[in-house]
Amino acid sequence: MERGHGPLPTTEELRIWRDFIETTERLRSHLTSRLHVDSALSPGDYAVLLALHEADGHRLRSSDLAVAIGWERSRLSHHLGRMERRGLIRRVECTTDSRGAEAVLTDDGARAFRRATLPHLSAVREMFVDALTPEQTAAAGEIAQALRGRLDAASGPR
Repeated sequence: MERGHGPLPTTEELRIWRDFIETTERLRSHLTSRLHVDSALSPGDYAVLLALHEADGHRLRSSDLAVAIGWERSRLSHHLGRMERRGLIRRVECTTDSRGAEAVLTDDGARAFRRATLPHLSAVREMFVDALTPEQTAAAGEIAQALRGRLDAASGPR
């Protein structure tokens, strides 16, 4: 599909773009480091554990889990294998469809998630929430929603 080419970003728009990208990367890197130091979990581990923690019966079909955390199924499959070897999850045959597998939160995984949550949320508060005014936080939410809407429109239905 051919995309239309409108006017290019101005120098100021490019400066803001670059500052936005570099800052979000630094924030992500800092939070990743803090999560790992505080809990030995990666952001991917935490995302999987959070999704399973919130799911009915602490279990999800692999395909549903991939959608929930926004990952390709092959990436998720490799990651689940690593998490399974560490005892954080287990994979079982799907109870409703023998062709599928479900990821199930283990007791060790639930404990790891609980231990990680308070330090992680504290770091999010310290590095994101406390750095912004309530108005800036609301604006950040509006910006994220606008960008997500554009990305969703560009990628089409999932």
